Amino acid sequence: MSKSAEMLRVDQAGEFGATRIYAGQLAVMGDRAPHSAEIAAMAEQEAAHRQKFDALIARRGVRPTALQPLWSAAGFALGAATALIGPEAAMACTAAIETEIDAHYTEQLEELGDEDPELAAMIREFRDDEREHRDAALAAGAEKAPGYPLLFNAIRLGCRVAIGLSKKI
Repeated sequence: MSKSAEMLRVDQAGEFGATRIYAGQLAVMGDRAPHSAEIAAMAEQEAAHRQKFDALIARRGVRPTALQPLWSAAGFALGAATALIGPEAAMACTAAIETEIDAHYTEQLEELGDEDPELAAMIREFRDDEREHRDAALAAGAEKAPGYPLLFNAIRLGCRVAIGLSKKI
């Protein structure tokens, strides 16, 4: 499998997971909780990212990760659990994931170089969006979440594990 195909597989999985996390948060918080409008807007942006990756996967004939059912359940559960802790924990989840995805996308761009300009342009655009999500989450009080350092680092670790597994499976 080519480097681009592996990147496309894992990135599509990540955007899918993000939509599931936000779905879990919104299922718990509804539309009246603090930050729910911001979460809904981020969810729409992640869904647009996923649609673009879905189209590229289909056009290039890349198999999506076989772990998608697991990421669906795990993402929804993570979103619901952080929302149950409170609005700041929901924002801490976003801050953690987007911090990890910023590093992941940056690494991919360095690895791609000029090899796949179409994929690189998508990754660069989406990375900028993810950075905005991280910054918005921090501005919304992510660091005030109960047990923030533990929550933040545990979610980042989980994200790294999901990335590693989705590359190959």
